[in-house]
Parts: sequence; structure tokens; C-alpha cells
Amino acid sequence: MPHERILSIQSHVVFGYVGGKAAVFPLQCLGYNVDVINTVNFSNHSGYGRMGGTKTTATELDAMFGALQQNGLLMSNRLLTGYIPGAEALFAVERIANKLKKEEQCLIYLLDPVMGDAGKLYVAPDVIPVYRRMLPLASIITPNWFEVEVLTEVSIKDMASLQQALRILHAKYHVPNVVISSIPLKPWLLAALPPPILPPISSEESEHLFCLASSTNGAGEDPGCPHPSRVHAACVPLLPGYFSGVGDLFSALVLAHFHPHISNQSSSPSSTTTPIDPVEQRSQSPRPPPKLTSSLTPLSYAASLALTKTHAILSKTYEQALSLPEDERQPSDDELDAKDLMRKVKRMRGRELALVEGQDIIRGIGLNADAVRWMGEWDAFWES
Repeated sequence: MPHERILSIQSHVVFGYVGGKAAVFPLQCLGYNVDVINTVNFSNHSGYGRMGGTKTTATELDAMFGALQQNGLLMSNRLLTGYIPGAEALFAVERIANKLKKEEQCLIYLLDPVMGDAGKLYVAPDVIPVYRRMLPLASIITPNWFEVEVLTEVSIKDMASLQQALRILHAKYHVPNVVISSIPLKPWLLAALPPPILPPISSEESEHLFCLASSTNGAGEDPGCPHPSRVHAACVPLLPGYFSGVGDLFSALVLAHFHPHISNQSSSPSSTTTPIDPVEQRSQSPRPPPKLTSSLTPLSYAASLALTKTHAILSKTYEQALSLPEDERQPSDDELDAKDLMRKVKRMRGRELALVEGQDIIRGIGLNADAVRWMGEWDAFWES
């Protein structure tokens, strides 16, 4: 099978690993050809407090898209979009997404609606209606908790509101695959989880984050499956401190491992069919054990590998940060950071994702099926 080609449209930084710098190298490690368009060109990410650079204008984006098209170079069968700071630039991206969808009927488009986190927008508010209009173009979206609330205008505070938000994304905006990562494991959510998805009893005292994957995958169309989607979930331990670029890495890995036409499901309970995944064969990533092949969807399979590899990269990054000199491991303190700007810089640069050091993790070398955080199916999600 020829190597697939991805068009990546997101931010670029000279130093560090966020946006395209967190996504392109992992995609290349997994055997993809990646064409890159930068929506911004910055020295570093904004967490450092100081940065220089420019935003790519809509006119510049249109010019690049036009030249690529004239030269017959828009050859991508996958599209990945991330941070786009303003509506005009996002309109330009929407135009190219529409064009690619028309020319490549089987285009797989992962839209990461990067807008903000922890209740705060870090893009212009005028991008919100554009993102809502773009949702039906997407094969997969990977919003965080806050971005789901912004897109759906639903405050998620209990199971009913979580269900409502997912219904809106699937039914109103016709998104077939939704992955929400880094969800705080709040008491109401923890109480609703079935035993197979709960954190291990031995780690009850540790903080965890929650990841949810919801795929229509024919659900709701089959009279025997009245629910709007199939939901899978997993919990992961929360590592101390702040890391940048995690969502960008995770989204890239979801796209890399997503193969909608290669079923991870068996046609009968006794079948031991496992997925035949060209990327997995090249990258030595494991196939799920037979007992899981009947429950995993293509989305939950991809999200499981993405979750496993992202957490392993984070763990490696955290371990490296702990080995740094003390003055590069100082805790966050706004007052002290304001007095000494390099205090924050040293802390941030010591926590840049260890992608190069962890490239074997990305490729899946040495990763066996037992080490994967396989997502469990939440059968009663829609009945809660």
C-alpha cells in the first residue's frame, strides 16, 4: 500500500514542540508524507511570556493553496488542522478543506478546534461560528472539555449535559467521531463510570484524567442499536506540572492510527480477527488481544494507541525534567516569575516534549498489547 499523504495546517514555533512541531515529526515517524502550512511563525509558544514572529494572513494562505493547486501538489488523502488564530485565516482553511473533500471523496479530516482551555479563549472569538460551520466537514474532532462547551453551548456538569453535548456534535453537526481528552475526573463522572473503566484501586489516591471516544459507526441506524453512538473511555494518571503541545501530539497520533475501512470488530463473538493496519505493520504497534476485537471501533483503537503513546512521551518528558538543575525546576509563581523573566523560561524549556528522545515510543517499538491503555466500551453511557 502506498504511503499516505497528510496536509498539516497549524502553528509553527522555532524552539520547542507545539502545533506542527509536535505533530509532523510523529506523523513522519509513522510513515506518512506530511505537507506543512504554518498558520503562525513564532519563536516559541506563548507560555514563555515573550515571543516574536508573525501570523499568516488569509491572503498568504490563499496564495499558498492556489499555487499548490495550480502545480498539482494538493495530493493529500488526510487533512489535519490545528491552531488558527483568527476568522479570516480560518475561512481560508475552510475553503481548502471543502476543495479537498470534493476532490478526495475518502478524505480523512481531523479537525482540532484549538480555541482555549480551562475556561479561557486564546483565539479571537470570531473563530467560534466558523468552527461550528466547519464541523460537518470533519471525520474526527478532538476538542478539549472547554472547547466542547464552546462549540455546543452546553455547560457540562453532569451525565445529562455530557450526553446533550455529544448529541449536538453527532446529530446537529454530523461529526461521526469525537474524542475528548484531558477531562478532569470530577466526582459525578467518577460515580458514573463502570468498573472496567475506573482507575485501578491501587491508585485511588492519585489524580487522573479521563478520555472519551464517541463514534456513530452505524449506531442509531441499526434498530438493534438505538443509541446515537458507541462510547469508549479510559483513565490515565495525571502527571504534575504543565506541558505544552500535548493536544497537538495526541491529535496527530489519533489521525495516524485511524483507519475507518479496516474493522477492529469481529463478525461473531467467537472470532479472533485482529486489525490489519498498514501503519501498525510499519511501526510495530501492537494489535489488540482477540478478546477486545469485538468491542473496539476504529476510533477507540486509534485513541487507545494515541493515549498510550502520548502518556509515555509525557512520562519521559517529566522524568527528564526531574533530572535538570534545581533552578530549572522551580514551581510556578507569578510574582517571582515577574521579577525574574528567565525563571519562567528555564522552567518551560525543561518541559518541552521529549519527542526525539521518545521516537521509539512513537513508532511503537517494544510496545506490546498488554502495555496499551485499551479503551473500555461504556455500554450503558446513553442509559445513565
